[in-house]
Amino acid sequence: MKQHVEHLATIARKPSRMILGLMSGTSLDGLDIALCALEGSGLDTRVRVLHFDTTPYDEPFRAEVHRVFAQKNIDFQHLVLLNVVIAERHAAIVNATLSRWGVPAGSVDLIASHGQTVFHAPRHFHALPDYPNATLQIGDGDHIARRTGIITISDFRQKHLAAGGEGAPLALYGDYLLFSKKEEDRFLLNIGGIANFTFLPGDGDPAKVFATDTGPGNTLLDAAARQFFGQPCDMDARLAGAGQVDEALLGRLKNHPYFARAFPTTTGPEQFSLAWAVHDTKYEENNAAGQHTDACNLLATLTRLTADTIAEGILRVPRTTERAAVYRSGGGAHNPMLTALLQEKLPGWEIQPMSALGVHGDAKEAVLFAVLANETVAGQTTPGAQLAGLPLVGMGKVSFPG
Repeated sequence: MKQHVEHLATIARKPSRMILGLMSGTSLDGLDIALCALEGSGLDTRVRVLHFDTTPYDEPFRAEVHRVFAQKNIDFQHLVLLNVVIAERHAAIVNATLSRWGVPAGSVDLIASHGQTVFHAPRHFHALPDYPNATLQIGDGDHIARRTGIITISDFRQKHLAAGGEGAPLALYGDYLLFSKKEEDRFLLNIGGIANFTFLPGDGDPAKVFATDTGPGNTLLDAAARQFFGQPCDMDARLAGAGQVDEALLGRLKNHPYFARAFPTTTGPEQFSLAWAVHDTKYEENNAAGQHTDACNLLATLTRLTADTIAEGILRVPRTTERAAVYRSGGGAHNPMLTALLQEKLPGWEIQPMSALGVHGDAKEAVLFAVLANETVAGQTTPGAQLAGLPLVGMGKVSFPG
């Protein structure tokens, strides 16, 4: 084992590291892979994205994950088996992608693997006073390291929990290191299954930096498209565009107490499920009978719910400078109706794609986990340093190939 530790120390001392970031989000679209060249650490971090790709998941694989995803009652054996199956699937995708890119595995210093979230349980959700914040990601790092031959950093969220956080959103750390800018309040908005943003104050005060979930992003839209139309998502908002917003339902959904919680806070599909959205409404009964006009109205309403709660969350944040901008990423950034509604709710605001800051929006989360792995291996945290009220700590567990 000594040679592995020495090799890791050598990687830490290198002026530049090649790190492969892997991200599989709550939308279960597929595995995002970003090959990054990283120099320095902390606020001196510089990153170049050399390659990026997404390998979509096939429907049988999605169905296997959905058997345990955000479910309180599961087949525990299936969960245990998926911990290995997901890791092996991710490792196979890595090997195939590196081969396609013509990148030798030996040239990659580290893999930064987020894994697959299957359950997110902050205290405010489970409401059990004797139990802590908790979250679970599967897709074991040891299996990835063995099958790729590359040192793997994984299971990042547990250190955040151990330091007193909720395990999410972790984008805060990479966002702060890479994208802070004086004289512009920046909201780095990611619309995945759950929508979240990082606030980077233009006055440069690190005490004001925070990241928070705003509520549902694509999770309800995707669930409705699957259940009522047999489609994985509402591509280009065609279904929502054929419907009308049900104002009464929208008002009921926006009365959920989560939307009044103080920032920062986190949530997940466990809290915002389709069953919650349609419970005791005409949609629950009518759509079971296949009345697709009502289903389009439901999708229009859920799209407005996402846009409203994002915009209202952004407007709650005290401004520190006159200039403010939103930089969007994630699957929801491709939804034209959602983008138009956000601009309508935030008149006069600059709303730009994440690529305006030099990183493609689809690659952003994979890149940010590469940054976290870089900090774990090469970062030098000042004792007592904090960000968003939590200790600045190295996150992730190290898995050696041997």
